[in-house]
Amino acid sequence: MSHESLPPFLQALMHPGCYDHPVREVRLVQTHISSVLLAGDYVYKFKKPVNFGFLDFSDLDKRRYYCEQELVLNRRLCPDIYLDLVVVTRETGGGFALNGKGQVVEYGVKMVRMPEERMMPRLIQRGALNSGHIDRLVGVLSDFYRRAEGGADIAAFGTAKAVAVNVLENFDQTQGAVDQGALTREQFDRISRYARDILAQEVLFEQRIAGGFIRDCHGDLYSANICLADKVYIFDCIEFNQRFRYSDVASDVAFLAMDLDYHGLGQLSRYFVEQFCQRSNDPGLLAVLDFYKCYRAYVRGKIGLFTAGDPAVDAATRDFSLQQAARYFQLADRYVGQ
Repeated sequence: MSHESLPPFLQALMHPGCYDHPVREVRLVQTHISSVLLAGDYVYKFKKPVNFGFLDFSDLDKRRYYCEQELVLNRRLCPDIYLDLVVVTRETGGGFALNGKGQVVEYGVKMVRMPEERMMPRLIQRGALNSGHIDRLVGVLSDFYRRAEGGADIAAFGTAKAVAVNVLENFDQTQGAVDQGALTREQFDRISRYARDILAQEVLFEQRIAGGFIRDCHGDLYSANICLADKVYIFDCIEFNQRFRYSDVASDVAFLAMDLDYHGLGQLSRYFVEQFCQRSNDPGLLAVLDFYKCYRAYVRGKIGLFTAGDPAVDAATRDFSLQQAARYFQLADRYVGQ
């Protein structure tokens, strides 16, 4: 996307002089829901005015609310990274300013910029991720889930019926993509049948509720949202929809374990699960692990299909996204076989 096609306030913030701290250049990273500006030692994240049903950032008040939620929720794991709510204002001369005196036109979140070379995907690419990193992660996560909010209202999201809402909607959303290049009819039928068979075993989910394992979790726990630097930083949790965050701890753990499997790190994945179960005194997690791994892999495959189907993406991105989706669906199918 060229700078000229950006919203005017983002065009203005691409200039280093807009900031009250040293900035040599500003780099823009776009996702389907956010615009992220990397500026010197800090990061500024702005939500796009979109409404996908499960996520609604369509008006300014909602974007402010979810920015505030993002700060509160992510400070649970990154209190020194998530700094403040920022406002973008339109000034008298028609220009834009960060935290200026004029009319507020947008809200955002200011964060400390983490070292890119210590991001978990970079460590995986370099073959540098090891059991010591996993031990540090397990220590942080086991403490986090122990302290995370629980209670009857949150526990209700752990019933088979509530989990089915998240799991079964994926099959509705991908049915039209069957036999279109990434997902075969055999995979679709086998995975969807497996998911329904597990969901029918309501006692599995009742046992997890009785054990107190349904918590206010992270919701998006995989390598892209982890930095292993001087501390373990786990960021960018789900702030926009409680049903994706209120879940069995096993669903979070399964996401990261699946991600390690996807990157060919099966031994580290098994080590992570073993250490987490031991540290958290939760051997029952193993009874639902493959179910949640399958769910998480299928969701990543679905996202690949959505990206490939976006008319705005180029041919190379479309092909890469379809290849990724096919690998995720193969992995989901592998968990069924286990």
